[in-house]
Amino acid sequence: MSKTQSQWVEKPTVLVVDDTPDNLVLMSALLKDHYRVKVSNSGSKALDIVNSAAPPDLILLDIMMPEMDGYEVCKQLKSTEKTADIPIIFLTAKTESRDETKGLALGAVDYLTKPVNPEILMARVSNHLQLKAQKDFLADKNEFLEKEVRRRTQEVTMVQDVTILILASLAETRDSDTGNHIRRTQFYIRALAEKLRFLPKYSELLTDVYIDVLFKSAPLHDIGKVGIPDHILLKPGPFEDDEFEIMKSHTTLGKEAIEQAEAQLGVEVDFLKVAKEIAYSHQEKWDGSGYPEGLKGEDIPLSARLMAIADVYDALISKRVYKNAMSHEQAVAIIEEGRGNHFDPDLVDCFIEIQGDLLAIALRFADSDEGVLNVNSE
Repeated sequence: MSKTQSQWVEKPTVLVVDDTPDNLVLMSALLKDHYRVKVSNSGSKALDIVNSAAPPDLILLDIMMPEMDGYEVCKQLKSTEKTADIPIIFLTAKTESRDETKGLALGAVDYLTKPVNPEILMARVSNHLQLKAQKDFLADKNEFLEKEVRRRTQEVTMVQDVTILILASLAETRDSDTGNHIRRTQFYIRALAEKLRFLPKYSELLTDVYIDVLFKSAPLHDIGKVGIPDHILLKPGPFEDDEFEIMKSHTTLGKEAIEQAEAQLGVEVDFLKVAKEIAYSHQEKWDGSGYPEGLKGEDIPLSARLMAIADVYDALISKRVYKNAMSHEQAVAIIEEGRGNHFDPDLVDCFIEIQGDLLAIALRFADSDEGVLNVNSE
């Protein structure tokens, strides 16, 4: 491309709209050395040009035209997002102040009367093109900054999620039997919450945002096991009474660890609040016979009630050193038996309705060697 052609392409484009041929010729002659000029002798044709793939940077618009006057052209351009920001200068023989007021009220940036002073016209066109260029620059910069903020926020969230999984995985590695337990329980909880939200009593709480918080918090449910001695945590048989008391303390240890994290942050974070509920209360039972506080019914946080059923289901269908994996059907029967005593009845009903989805999650995250083995057998 030659230098002349390059300069031509880079010039701003001005569209002149007037039904008088002599005016189009005059405006073209004034503008052509500084701008790329397009002309139109009617409002409808002007709209076609503006809505094309190469819209103008500025419009000089006559008012008095047949079929569609300049006011209507301006009104249509300002009503569409694609064309609303193109500056419009009315160039007209209408000299009444009410005409100028109407034009500016419709969104025009300026109003010049004929016969036009060429120097004033060129100055106004130049000024408004510069203002448009600055506005576009700021808009592009703001869009870039918004995208950058979104990208960095997403990056922080991803790092946060990975950190949570790493911490949870470190806790789970002390119990070699757990395998993909934390991943399965995450997805069980989300599936249960998405089903439960259709009950009116839970619809307000179980928003998309809260369900995401549940999903993110779930892996920390057994973080307190880090503080349980190996000879108890890894014991292959039943616990003695004193050993079970120590084992039960993992709920309190988990809550305290998360509280320390909250204290370090100095601000309340939703997912840590929910993680604390889950870690501390997921061993509570609907009838009040659980631990650590013996909470009953809806006094148990919903997040912990969800984890209770997810945790037990996964434990039942998973192989442990002290037991074989049960079948999905056997596990479902035990969950049903626990309706109203171990588990929230509403959650059990949801569990039964989506049991096929839960089985699919178990298979998706099945352990490669000794974890979930028996999910298909009776």
